[in-house]
Amino acid sequence: MIHKTAIIDLNAKISKNVNIGPYTVIGPNVEIGEETEIQSHVNIVGNTKIGKNNKIYPFASIGNDPQDLKYQGEETKLAIGDNNKIREYVTINPGTKGGGGLTKVGNNCLFMVSSHIAHDCIVGDNVILANNVPLGGHATIGDNAIIGGNSAVQQFTRVGKFAMIGGMCGVVRDIIPYGIAHGNRSILQGLNLIGLRRKNVPNKEIMTLSDAYKELFKNENLTENLNKLSNEIKTNELVSEVIRFIEEDKKRPICTPFSK
Repeated sequence: MIHKTAIIDLNAKISKNVNIGPYTVIGPNVEIGEETEIQSHVNIVGNTKIGKNNKIYPFASIGNDPQDLKYQGEETKLAIGDNNKIREYVTINPGTKGGGGLTKVGNNCLFMVSSHIAHDCIVGDNVILANNVPLGGHATIGDNAIIGGNSAVQQFTRVGKFAMIGGMCGVVRDIIPYGIAHGNRSILQGLNLIGLRRKNVPNKEIMTLSDAYKELFKNENLTENLNKLSNEIKTNELVSEVIRFIEEDKKRPICTPFSK
């Protein structure tokens, strides 16, 4: 059902069984997948593709110009997957030419009221952004990550899979997969053991990851500690994921228990 007051460009591609509420505006280069529900007063513009079975709440703004002074109106894209919940006043911007031209959101995510996904961000599956969480441009958020309310993620920062960020935290360093961080400026506090157990990761695997964590962060010399890890520990799938994350981008600082 499409409400009679909705304004939908004739060139927009709207799949069957899409519900669009009153006073919503949809631009010409927008694609919307089946069974998606768009409530009232939503604005969707730009080169934006939205998948199936999403639910978008009032006053969300999706696909409008990046908040980047270098943006000069070039053609860039925003891709949103399936089964996401995008709550009131959420803003999601497309990419920029200098950042690769694409902002990408995965599946089964929850973006709570007033959260923001900036240009060129890559957000994985099953991610939760709580109320008022902004992601700066070019941030990368791994699958199953949870970011607590009123926390802010600095541009170019990476948050690993299954990481959990406490509320009111400034995330200025990369957070390892499975890590927990909180504080005024993010400090690594340990591993997200509850999240791992909820995903039915075997206790033996979790214990190996815990042993690796203790060795990696026993002091501030992360590189030396990484090199000293035994080959047996390194073959653990969870540990190897952390190692890959650390080694992928050596220009970015890693959040540690000693971060200031």
